[in-house]
Amino acid sequence: MTESASPQAITSRFPDHTQLPETDGTFVKNFQEHPQSLLLTDSLSTTLRQLHPDGQYCIGQDCGIYWRETEPAEQGAVAPDWFYVPHVPPKLNNQIRRSYVLWREYIAPAVVLEFASGSGSEERDQTPFTGKFWVYEKIIRVPYYGIYEINSAKLEVYELVGGQYQQLSTNDRGHYPIPPLQVELGLWQGHYQNQEGTWLRWWTLAGELLLIGNERASQAEAKMQQLGERLRAMGVDPEAEGLL
Repeated sequence: MTESASPQAITSRFPDHTQLPETDGTFVKNFQEHPQSLLLTDSLSTTLRQLHPDGQYCIGQDCGIYWRETEPAEQGAVAPDWFYVPHVPPKLNNQIRRSYVLWREYIAPAVVLEFASGSGSEERDQTPFTGKFWVYEKIIRVPYYGIYEINSAKLEVYELVGGQYQQLSTNDRGHYPIPPLQVELGLWQGHYQNQEGTWLRWWTLAGELLLIGNERASQAEAKMQQLGERLRAMGVDPEAEGLL
């Protein structure tokens, strides 16, 4: 009878997130990537609370997903601009995640989004073992993969069907339904932080835009103002009556 491997041997053979590099040293490619990720995550807050009342999910932004052991280690990882993993703890052993290690957790991200600064050729690369498209499709097997070309404001979304990606068509609103998140993904023209441009946004499956924090606050303020105007028209002073 063979002896079972010791914890030290298992750790050396299958390193965890604390033993793997958390960056490959490359730069973020443009100044829209960071606010774009924040916009997507912020607007999902209410949806994620409904989907995961236990808080068991992860959102990654430019974080490494390790899918094979290599030397150097970072060559065995991809770092999507944004990704979502359901049903996993936000921390491991009460430690903030440094990366997402597939051979430690087994659950693949349900959604991966890449923000392409150029033509998107890197994001569509199907070269075995090195191309992002190939890794997401053949190894990590991400159910929904989106490529957003920032310069041309072009969005493509792929669904994994029978082990192969099939490019999806938009619905009648010009959006892509994303079942794992129970939302739609599409393009929105507007102002976010200090930038005017075209952004990726989420909508409900009924076509209602998911708002970020300051938008929700502005909407609430506008409703309060409308209520005050209606009360005054009825001859009621809302401030004096403590209604507002």
